[in-house]
Amino acid sequence: MKVLHVEAGKHYYGGARQVAYIVEGLARRGLTNVLACPPGAGIAAACAGHAQVVEMKMGGDADAGMALRLAALIRAARPDIVHLHSRRGADLWGGVAARLTGTRCVLSRRVDNPEARWLVALKYRLFDHVITISEGIRQVLLSEGLAAHRVSCVRSAVDATPYLEPVDAAAFRREFDLPPDARVIGVVAQLIARKGHRYVIDAADALRAACPDVRVLFFGQGPLREALEAEVRARGLDGVIRFAGFRSDLPRWLGGLDILAHPADMEGLGVSLLQASAAAVPIVTCRAGGLPEAVADGVSGLLIEPGDVAALTAVLRRLLDDPTLRHRLGAAGRARILADFSVDAMVDGNLAIYRRLLEQE
Repeated sequence: MKVLHVEAGKHYYGGARQVAYIVEGLARRGLTNVLACPPGAGIAAACAGHAQVVEMKMGGDADAGMALRLAALIRAARPDIVHLHSRRGADLWGGVAARLTGTRCVLSRRVDNPEARWLVALKYRLFDHVITISEGIRQVLLSEGLAAHRVSCVRSAVDATPYLEPVDAAAFRREFDLPPDARVIGVVAQLIARKGHRYVIDAADALRAACPDVRVLFFGQGPLREALEAEVRARGLDGVIRFAGFRSDLPRWLGGLDILAHPADMEGLGVSLLQASAAAVPIVTCRAGGLPEAVADGVSGLLIEPGDVAALTAVLRRLLDDPTLRHRLGAAGRARILADFSVDAMVDGNLAIYRRLLEQE
């Protein structure tokens, strides 16, 4: 079987990493992979040993020429399945290209933002099947009219191995210029509005009088960095909140956190949460999208309602003051990741859908 994967993201963030896991896993199972991505995309190097990588212009939803370029690639590569892994035009124009060439087409949907029913009825005709990375996203699509037999949930996965090594606490504090006795809350997410960084700033402001040793690290990059930095300065939180940027060596350091906070308003599943659980870090997050699937409330973390800063502050304080609870949630989270979110299970789930579609021909 040959599969053409289309990933339009430039950066090697969580979604692109999931694609790389799938490509590598399929190659190990004897499938042939072709990967289409933009020039200079981070995923290209990650997949080079497991796929024929074809870099091409991908200009987003307004780039109708993407359909023609992908159709030409499909005709040249002759895949059995086209798997569209992202938005940014890859979904729409990739679906058109598959239709133009008569090739079976699968779409992975990683976000839980709602779409109009008329748009779902129109756009999703392009795809033979939709794979959601959480049951929460699947339920969104069902509520918008997509037939149940055309959508399946195959949850995102995490390679736990890099997160199992213990972190040198002293080295962690030196790396991020933290006091030796600091209790550290981390946020690992793009700096965009829906990830909830402003809620964490509010909570840090409320906590600093009672917990002067607490420090917050924002890992990631994004368009809101300047605005968030300005907010931190305006509140006099420069000494509390640090912007650590995007770290390719995050697996080395993630286990140094005492708590991971992820008060997102919307989220498909939250790969950074799976990574934190693999590192045995307890999590505070929201009952939104697929987050309750990534974090079991009272088992691997504590859940609050989206946008509830008072609740966020309270549960952070509870965890900061209870190291025994932090250890219990972290250990249970790691066990849960190892049991339920393996890369092999995700690869096999995708492959089963490919086979089912091809058997229908």
